[in-house]
Amino acid sequence: MQPDEVVSRGTILRATVGSTVHGLHHGGQDDRDEMAVFVEPPEYLLGLRRAPAIRGGLYGFEHYVERTQPEGVRSGPGDLDLVAYSLRKYVRLALKGHPTILLLLFVPDQLVLVQTDLGRELRALRPALLSRRAGRGYLGYLGGQKERLLGTRGQRRVNRPELVEEHGFDTKYAMHAARLGYQGVELLETGWLTLPMPEPERSRVMAIRTGERSFEEAIAEIEEVERRLAAALERTPLPPEPDRAAVDGFLVEAYRRAWRW
Repeated sequence: MQPDEVVSRGTILRATVGSTVHGLHHGGQDDRDEMAVFVEPPEYLLGLRRAPAIRGGLYGFEHYVERTQPEGVRSGPGDLDLVAYSLRKYVRLALKGHPTILLLLFVPDQLVLVQTDLGRELRALRPALLSRRAGRGYLGYLGGQKERLLGTRGQRRVNRPELVEEHGFDTKYAMHAARLGYQGVELLETGWLTLPMPEPERSRVMAIRTGERSFEEAIAEIEEVERRLAAALERTPLPPEPDRAAVDGFLVEAYRRAWRW
């Protein structure tokens, strides 16, 4: 089988992510971001067979990328950007509190494209996967994006020169920095992530994207929500660590069922 066929056959969960799931899409300018989780065949996990690194880094069927545009070419309106993870890799990233990975656990039903019984059980595993590590993940990603906007860490983030020309900075990148803060606060305080973003937070971050906020105002808002996020991390009811025993039990049973062993 070709790699895309292996992924398609093994998919247990696939959903729309990106700006659409956040409710932050704007004027039909966004591509189609999707994320999937699949169970790889046993020969790719237990045997000697390995997959070549093709189309975005598929290696051992842990990570697969499918794009409408060639690698290195920016996606345009309506283009597909699919990222698929093996179940084991997805769970490893979720346990670390990776913000983008955790989104898949909260996508509303109308944006879920594929969901098998195992996919449904994976989403129900949220309480075991979530911990204060998620808060540290949100705080780390927000801080990194803020520093790149300021040019104090690595190269200044300029993926959208048309936004820089119009507004003086990449307003979409700044929007997502603020979004990370607001969503991280909600997750730490409630153990849940409301998607699309609720008001008034959605309107606040959209005002950054549409250029209604100056660069200085955007940075000030990002820094304010960063402080709120740090404070929420100190008082969150989430456990210090995830329930690894429950997660491990699910993984073993999921692979056995998928392989009919």
